Amino acid sequence: MHIALIGYGKMGHEIERIALSRGHEIVCRIDIYIPEDFESESFRNADIAIEFTAPTQAYNNILKAFKAGVKVVSGSTGWIHEHEQEMKDLCADGKNTLLWSSNYSIGVAIFGMINKYLAKLMNKQPMYEVTMSETHHIHKLDAPSGTAITLAEGILSQLDRKTGWCKGTLTAPDGTVSGSKDAPADIIRVDSIREGEIAGIHEISYDCESDGITIIHNSKNRSGLALGAVLAAEFAVNQTGFLTMDDLMASLS
Repeated sequence: MHIALIGYGKMGHEIERIALSRGHEIVCRIDIYIPEDFESESFRNADIAIEFTAPTQAYNNILKAFKAGVKVVSGSTGWIHEHEQEMKDLCADGKNTLLWSSNYSIGVAIFGMINKYLAKLMNKQPMYEVTMSETHHIHKLDAPSGTAITLAEGILSQLDRKTGWCKGTLTAPDGTVSGSKDAPADIIRVDSIREGEIAGIHEISYDCESDGITIIHNSKNRSGLALGAVLAAEFAVNQTGFLTMDDLMASLS
């Protein structure tokens, strides 16, 4: 498979390492420090592009890839909710292909399934209050994380007493705290922490006066995310339309 990389930072380098180890070829690298562009022959000849950039860049990157006729796997967060319907429309009838996920870790995908099942069990246990937190490295720009939002939406799909989520507190790298712990009773508060080089920790807790249940996913490094992104590319290269991690997981089960 011929892969184009859009974004060549730490994540892009790890994706490249894993893609090469699985017998694929990197035919193009697009980054602010690399002169190759979306109109180059090398990019147009890619079977698929894997895009990990900033929230402000992802939308335009994907439009440029579609214009070049290249399928895309994107893991950029902080932009999809504003443009999701547009992406679905652009991918309708097989005109373009986008597989988007807030997190490509297979472990996170399984954690998401557990999260939904636990929320379903808690739907008839109103004494339990749910809270969420996510911790990431100091370079992450969006808060809460896209994965936290996806997990919150998973809870909302099962827990009738909650109707939405909101940003809670944000603990900055210097320890200062902004935001608020106050939230309406029907809203899930999602707190964020930015610390060191943490790849990603997501924690969901259900507490009442008598006891509590907490589930945690801890990403130890970027390799799981990178492997999942390459697996997603291997899957999406033979698909059309707007795809999600659920489609990939179904293909792997």
